[in-house]
Amino acid sequence: MSLKFAVVGAGRMGKLHARVLSEMQGVELVAIVDVNAAAAEALAVQRRCRFLSDVAAVVKDVDAAIIAVPTVHHAAVARPFLLAGKPVLIEKPLSDDLAAGRALIELAHKHGSIVQVGHTERFNPAAVAMRKYAIEPKFIESHRISPYTFRSTDVGVVLDMMIHDLDIVLMLAGRAEVAHVDAVGVNVIGSTEDIANARIRFSDGCVADITASRVAIKTERKIRVFSEHAYLSVDFQARKGLVVQKSANLDLIQMARKVGVQDLADLAQKVDYKSLVNIEQLEVDDTAEPLRRQAEAFIRAIRENARPEVSAEDGLAALSLAQRITEAIKTHQWDGRPDGRVGPGLLATS
Repeated sequence: MSLKFAVVGAGRMGKLHARVLSEMQGVELVAIVDVNAAAAEALAVQRRCRFLSDVAAVVKDVDAAIIAVPTVHHAAVARPFLLAGKPVLIEKPLSDDLAAGRALIELAHKHGSIVQVGHTERFNPAAVAMRKYAIEPKFIESHRISPYTFRSTDVGVVLDMMIHDLDIVLMLAGRAEVAHVDAVGVNVIGSTEDIANARIRFSDGCVADITASRVAIKTERKIRVFSEHAYLSVDFQARKGLVVQKSANLDLIQMARKVGVQDLADLAQKVDYKSLVNIEQLEVDDTAEPLRRQAEAFIRAIRENARPEVSAEDGLAALSLAQRITEAIKTHQWDGRPDGRVGPGLLATS
């Protein structure tokens, strides 16, 4: 039996979700909902379904919904579906407010609703391939930068872009708790930070250094993971990566450690460094786009009545860390002294 869906939000992400659902088997896209009736109608005509401007009017007619409205409206839009026990996929971040995010989860538990959060990067083929390696990270470095898109301006770059990498970093860190956060940010165009860097220390000693910018001159989405036994580099944009492991030539590495400086220099004339390690390309299955993989995972969770691959709790954890980062940005001593400026560098107004 086909699952009946509504997509709430006729903006960029709503259009993408509507396209994916309309192309899938076992799914019926019933309606597009948006307070902008003209936008809802235009998308509905394209996808051959109904259009509405009131969420409450569609709840009874669908089995599930994808919510792709501005972050500040997530809680209000999700509420009618959760009250009816209907599964929802909420675009990242879960909410713009931690208390509202917790309230959403409590409501979902109370009414038996499934909530998946749209951290689409989890379904990037390169991220899927990366998870095949049981790496216990000690240092993580990520960069997510792009030119200004004039979208998602209701939130800063931490909730707009960095949130993707926060989710990935938390997934890699496993059960380790966040012990400390340092962060700095700059607002260039709007009132919220457009560039941010955070340094996160976990309870197990792992450190993550995360940079996000939406005012760069190029686009880059990369992560590097260092562990005791392996190094992993992933390019989310190109959907490729490599893994460097030392186990293949451990005897040679141990010998190199024991020799003196001069002997090591002599050894360098005879041994290519690359022969000391095992370098292999990440095996990436790029046969399905991340948004479709995400939709498939959501549908699977609905049919099996199971915990989603990216649960509301995962979304809340990423949101909680994002909030700690934005708070750290607000209290950063920009000039490095108590009597100096506090918060982001106000380049737009100074």
